Amino acid sequence: MEKNYKFWPEGVEKHIDYPEIPAFEILRSSARKWPERNALIFQGKEITYRELDSLSDRFAAALAKLGVAKGHRVGIHLPNSPQFAIAYFGILKAGAVFVPISTMLADKELSFLLRDAGVETYIGLDTTCNEKHYALSGTPVQRVIPVNLSGEAPAAKSSPPETRDFAALLKDSDPNPPRIDFNPREDLAHIAYTGGTTGTPKGAMITHYNVVVNTCQYFCWFAGGVLTWRNGIIDIERREGDREENHCLLPGRETVLVVSPWFHAMGVIGYVNRLLVLGATIVVFPRFDPGEFLRAIPRYRPTFFGGAPALFIPLIEHPLYRETDMSGIKAVGSGAAILSPSLISALEEKFPRRILEGYGMTEATMGAVNSPPTPKIWRPGSVGLPIPDTEIKIVDPEKGETELPIGEAGEICIRGPQVMKGYLNRPEETAQVLRSGWLYSGDIGRMDEDGFLYIVDRKKDMLIYKGYNVYPRDLEETLNSHPAVAQSAVVGKKDPRSGELPAAFVRLAPGKTATEQELLEYANQRLAAYKKIRILKIVDSLPVSAAGKILKRELKKIVESW
Repeated sequence: MEKNYKFWPEGVEKHIDYPEIPAFEILRSSARKWPERNALIFQGKEITYRELDSLSDRFAAALAKLGVAKGHRVGIHLPNSPQFAIAYFGILKAGAVFVPISTMLADKELSFLLRDAGVETYIGLDTTCNEKHYALSGTPVQRVIPVNLSGEAPAAKSSPPETRDFAALLKDSDPNPPRIDFNPREDLAHIAYTGGTTGTPKGAMITHYNVVVNTCQYFCWFAGGVLTWRNGIIDIERREGDREENHCLLPGRETVLVVSPWFHAMGVIGYVNRLLVLGATIVVFPRFDPGEFLRAIPRYRPTFFGGAPALFIPLIEHPLYRETDMSGIKAVGSGAAILSPSLISALEEKFPRRILEGYGMTEATMGAVNSPPTPKIWRPGSVGLPIPDTEIKIVDPEKGETELPIGEAGEICIRGPQVMKGYLNRPEETAQVLRSGWLYSGDIGRMDEDGFLYIVDRKKDMLIYKGYNVYPRDLEETLNSHPAVAQSAVVGKKDPRSGELPAAFVRLAPGKTATEQELLEYANQRLAAYKKIRILKIVDSLPVSAAGKILKRELKKIVESW
């Protein structure tokens, strides 16, 4: 189906000339353009773009001295912090491959990831490095770099493999990084693990070119203009009639509060690289505390923030939310999961027509679809339009061969220069998802006549009730339309007669009341007979991943015990 440009945002190019450069040039470019502007603020400490670039140079030199060479895998197992950013860009400058590690992994999961990715250098918190000794044993890890978030060298302790303190390495290293020859289209920048909520995690191989492309796609989507690469600087030029103030985010002028975890694709691309190429000041939070977050708004006067729906719910529930002046915030971004109508309504009170949803996946580096950053082009319920150089098609979910008509739900397929190289050491799984240049997402969606994408469900989450396909997202949207519902999740309970029974978990909105029977009747009056919810429980919270996605595998364990 031909791409629809009817509602394409003004001043945003449909096609971009992407520079074929290593991903760390994103930071280098901004350090040349805004050397004395703050890149990071962490617990009151300020780090300029020049300092961040210099410190990551030092870390790259330190890694090279330790024996880390091009193609070696280095894992970062840290919360958001300046040390994370320094290590990330240092790894890339050393020619090594960044392996993000969720801080929520159990030891068994950590061991699997280290072995599967072939991680040789492990960077983790000094307070937990010794605790992870068991998880590190039997893995390829040869050296450990403990990090103290205060920046101080920790006291000497017994440690696993060769151990070199992060702060000491920075202090003692040469300021000149190694000279590495890069082939950006082929050389890996990231091995990012995905699929952990539904099965064995797989390492998506993301090249330097993938990172640069996806970063520039979102840079131009929000800032507009024609992308240029000259004299080591990524910049934008304006066509006649295109004014800077017409766009959502302005280069060198934004301040952004960031809580999205950097070990996740949305974090490292959307809330590190995209913001750094923009010249934004990033106010970094190592964890999410709604009170701390809200108190930071009058202090730092941010112009943008974002994350997953799991971020917004406790934010709205906090007593400070209503009294906090947020008039300076130009837009709020949301991704990783769909916002419920009640959540959108609550956010709209503070941010009218400025809630920008997006859709993507780790296999697409981060993103493929986003709401147009223009208030007059806002379509609630949709995740937006395909971004520059990105195509979306909807195919039949069974064989994936027939493209479906407008409005019909099927599997979402993505084609664009941000799509991964493949899964690490998994040729069969790669062949299943990369077919004829298209990435088969495993998500079910539909497109309207104007090219806007709507997410229906995960293909794997689909239930079969008496032979009928039931998409939990349909049921969740119905439940979420009740004014008392903040969030819901539907999973299948195995049943010998029917196959699977739809079972719902519901979290009520702040200050609202409803009974389980009332919600059950409300939903089932609006659903076809084969879609009706058979079991419903009101809960205080829903289990979510660090990225904000509801962990349905946990809910399935609960429902099978009923």
